[in-house]
Amino acid sequence: MPADIPLAPISTARQIPRWSELREVVQFRRPQAGRTARRLSRALTVEDLRAAARRTTPRAVFDYVDGAAEEEITAARNLAAFRRVVFRPDALRSVADPDTSVEVLGKRLPLPVIFGPTGYTRMMHHHGEAAVARVAEHFGVPYALSTVGSTSIEDVRSAAPGADLWFQVYYTTDEKLNQQLLARAEEQGYSTLVLTVDTSVSGMRLRDVVNGLTIPPTLTAKTFLNMSRFPGWWFHKLTTGGIGFASLDALPGNPTPGEVASMVFDAGLDFTSLDWLRRHWTGRLLVKGVTTAGSAREIMERGADGVVVSNHGGRQLDRTAATLDVLPAIREAVGQQAAVLIDSGIRHGQDIVAARALGADAVMLGRAYLYGIMAGGQDGVVRTYEILAEEYQRCMQLLGVRRSEDLSERHVGFDPPGAGAPA
Repeated sequence: MPADIPLAPISTARQIPRWSELREVVQFRRPQAGRTARRLSRALTVEDLRAAARRTTPRAVFDYVDGAAEEEITAARNLAAFRRVVFRPDALRSVADPDTSVEVLGKRLPLPVIFGPTGYTRMMHHHGEAAVARVAEHFGVPYALSTVGSTSIEDVRSAAPGADLWFQVYYTTDEKLNQQLLARAEEQGYSTLVLTVDTSVSGMRLRDVVNGLTIPPTLTAKTFLNMSRFPGWWFHKLTTGGIGFASLDALPGNPTPGEVASMVFDAGLDFTSLDWLRRHWTGRLLVKGVTTAGSAREIMERGADGVVVSNHGGRQLDRTAATLDVLPAIREAVGQQAAVLIDSGIRHGQDIVAARALGADAVMLGRAYLYGIMAGGQDGVVRTYEILAEEYQRCMQLLGVRRSEDLSERHVGFDPPGAGAPA
């Protein structure tokens, strides 16, 4: 047909739609009862939970969670490393009946996720560590309680009697205290000890200094005025007991928080500390804060069961490498039999896929679930897990992978290539 001849108009038959037909395409979201439920239902990503947390929590508290050391370069690198990942999907692979479970330290987990240790969790929300433990128990994943948690070893066990609880320990300057903490954890059935080794001294977290959220607190007038905008937060803090290092409350002499901190941050920490723990702890022992292959090898030679590739979320030494960049070299150094976990920068289910593919058995969450608890307490932690689980399974299937155990290095690349790992 010549191009200058116009096309005839299309004849369209029309009819008035029946309600039964409209009902299939016009369905409104059922309203949620309660402000918190509505807030969480609108959150589709961990970043949405982070935004909600910023709106519902005093700035100083939010900054304590969100901030990092010095110029926050390492914290930014952690996030950027996961975003440099390029996925390489396999074509024509059945992904029906996906299996997201993994085996970690002899236990089967429904998702390669551990709720990691965080301090002062009751400051973020009055539900605190007990809520995190309950959610972990509900979904069947481990939870690691921090030595500087705001709920005690015993109270967390009472809150989640069936949970696989781990205990994150700072090797303090008081050997008697170390023995007491280990004995209490063992008595309460904590299965795994996690020794943190990147805290010989405290990192300089400038946001906390500016806000006055230090040990001891030195709140500024601006910080206090900002906190006054959150009467609900204040009400819960004033009516649910003081916030402190709950597992250390019974220390003789009633030391101040600053004195406790000087015990926890031990400049004399070395391999003899790890040796002592290995002799006195009969359960599984992981070392957290490992960022080089050489350190990982030495740690495994001293009898640890595995390592946590971690730079403390960028909260200690700034300008270190992103954990994802050093992960492959550390896995190669310790072999396939060692447990290798990773934290720092995990905000999406695709991050978990990348970590698994590059050698991690599972990831440890920290900030991700803290954003959830600030946004909605225990239900916010549930929402965090649900979001990550959905993202993880969807990514795995779109990669053409049916089982978590089949994820491998061939499924990921970097653009541009990762910086590699120091030996």
